[in-house]
Amino acid sequence: MTGFTNAGFENDEPVKPKAGFEPDTASLREKVVLNPAEKWRILKNISIISIAFMVQFTAFQGTANLQSSINSKDGLGTVSLSAIYAALVVSCIFLPTLIIRKLTVKWTLVCSMLCYAPYIAFQLFPRFYTLVPAGILVGMGAAPMWASKATYLTQVGQVYAKITEQAVDAIIVRFFGFFFLAWQSAELWGNLISSLVLSSGAHGGSSSANSTISEEDLQYCGANFCTTGNGGHGNLERPPENEIFEISMIYLSCIVAAVCIIAFFLDPLKRYGENRKGSNSAAELSGLQLLSATFRQMKKPNLQLLIPITIFIGMEQAFIGADFTQAYVACALGVHQIGFVMICFGVVNALCSILFGSVMKYIGRLPIIVLGAVVHFTLISVELFWRPNPNNPMIFYAMSGLWGVGDAVWQTQINGLYGLLFRRNKEAAFSNYRLWESAGFVIAYAYATTLCTRMKLYILLAVLTLGCIGYVIVEILYRKKQRKIKKQEKIEAAEKEKEAAAAAAAAEAHAAFADGIEETDDELDDLEEDIVVTRL
Repeated sequence: MTGFTNAGFENDEPVKPKAGFEPDTASLREKVVLNPAEKWRILKNISIISIAFMVQFTAFQGTANLQSSINSKDGLGTVSLSAIYAALVVSCIFLPTLIIRKLTVKWTLVCSMLCYAPYIAFQLFPRFYTLVPAGILVGMGAAPMWASKATYLTQVGQVYAKITEQAVDAIIVRFFGFFFLAWQSAELWGNLISSLVLSSGAHGGSSSANSTISEEDLQYCGANFCTTGNGGHGNLERPPENEIFEISMIYLSCIVAAVCIIAFFLDPLKRYGENRKGSNSAAELSGLQLLSATFRQMKKPNLQLLIPITIFIGMEQAFIGADFTQAYVACALGVHQIGFVMICFGVVNALCSILFGSVMKYIGRLPIIVLGAVVHFTLISVELFWRPNPNNPMIFYAMSGLWGVGDAVWQTQINGLYGLLFRRNKEAAFSNYRLWESAGFVIAYAYATTLCTRMKLYILLAVLTLGCIGYVIVEILYRKKQRKIKKQEKIEAAEKEKEAAAAAAAAEAHAAFADGIEETDDELDDLEEDIVVTRL
């Protein structure tokens, strides 16, 4: 029996896909199936991570704000802070994406938070060979911790926006605003603890302390303050060791509590699509690829333009935490008053963080950014000429509070902007944010012991100006692209009503248009296609 042959296909060549063709992988990716009630669980998780960071930074911020004053000998406190942020820069480049992919977001948070404990403990034995290595450990853990936090907030924000059918950018900024409300309130609790302990001890005799400040000492406070040459200043002596011990034990307990809150109460991000099958986050990457993720993200033009304002965020935080507390508060009022003045900064910062996160969807991002820029330009200019005097303590609180307004603008809006522009590569994007913010800290601490306060204020003004210019360019480019996308959507809607031949031509035009939009893919995350909301 002979078989049949079909000679009609003998000379046919295999058909190759067109260049640039990518198969549809949406149907192959694992879906995230949720019901509308999940929004309450998401809010619970946002609250858990916010409370944990509040408790964690109650300890760290309270300790950091005292470094330039209680460990002022040979600049030990400032050097240890420099070590933290120098290590953070290196950590941001190499570790976050690698650690998060290996440990997942939740357990990266747990391990990273534990890295803060030795730095708090070694306040009992402050030496260069104890505080500096402990500071390096903090910096190495901080980058994965902050990247994990930002990734968690951004990803659950996308899910929440899908469930509630709201704009993603507004939800992300609102979640960051709520987080920074809790995080900035750590300034209140940390400084309240240190101030109450120091004020109740022998070091806290405020009336006698202020009475010993001479006019000669006061004229070297404020913008005229220089770290070198102020070793004999009566207000800059280290408090008694028993008070340092009491503060350190309280702060160590806070670190342990924060770790336990994350470990036992936070839902893993896997519940909301982390490492789901077929997604970008589940892609198998080599260690070298993971290590270089932060570098690759630096090639994005939007990120490059945001670098100056991100550096300024680090520098202005370093100034309020080290230079303002030493040159203005400790110099004129005494070390025991630092905590009370910084409480004002923390409270205002926390309230403004939640306020700005909420009103952004009504007035937009630009007016809030303008407010932050105006506040900081004004404050820096005033501090150049203001001579602090202990007889006018309310001015210290006003300056601290207004600085909190400006910081709340940058923390909520710039974090939210990173989350909006770089949703597809969240870990690498927020690693870059923390890298350049940390670079700002390092720069500020590097010249902290060599430059006088006046020169530091001039540098802040210059960097703020550059940062605002870069932000304005990013905002213009983003809005221009959004207008193009909306215009194209209208064109597509109209062309759907035309004949099939015209539709084919429109599809080709659309492909050419998509190639011209910069970073569109980076702003779209496949997670948004994979969320399935059940209405049962």
